[in-house]
Amino acid sequence: MPKITMNINGRDMSAEVENRTLLATMLREKLHLKGTHVGCDTSQCGACVVHVNGKAVKSCTIFASELDGATVDTIEGQANTDGSLNVIQQAFQDHHGLQCGFCTPGMVMSAAALLKDNPKPSEAEVREYLEGNICRCTGYQGIVNAIMAASGQDVPSVAAE
Repeated sequence: MPKITMNINGRDMSAEVENRTLLATMLREKLHLKGTHVGCDTSQCGACVVHVNGKAVKSCTIFASELDGATVDTIEGQANTDGSLNVIQQAFQDHHGLQCGFCTPGMVMSAAALLKDNPKPSEAEVREYLEGNICRCTGYQGIVNAIMAASGQDVPSVAAE
């Protein structure tokens, strides 16, 4: 089995994996980074979104062996250096952008990618960007509001939601 080394959340990490091992599996089973969720195994739900070399990818669709030397950012690396929630995570909490929490890591990682590329998206742009992420609990308005708030834009108050 090849040994794969990646820079994950700012740290070099290695694991021996079979060529057919998916990145999501390597993260969860070999490196014990359980924040990346696998919800569908068909690339439909987006719960497994991570950033690879700065781009949002569904980690259930890419082989870990293809990523030797890559930079990978997961939900575990999103908090501020002091351990507090980053602006996106805090906005999800403040605007009820989560309920059961299963989709939340993928939603936060997708939101981070969107805001990196488009710092002030419209509500329609947020909704379009999230088309590859499924939430079964929230009805999406709280998630959209959280992303809009994280971008520094006005959103309805929590009481109005």
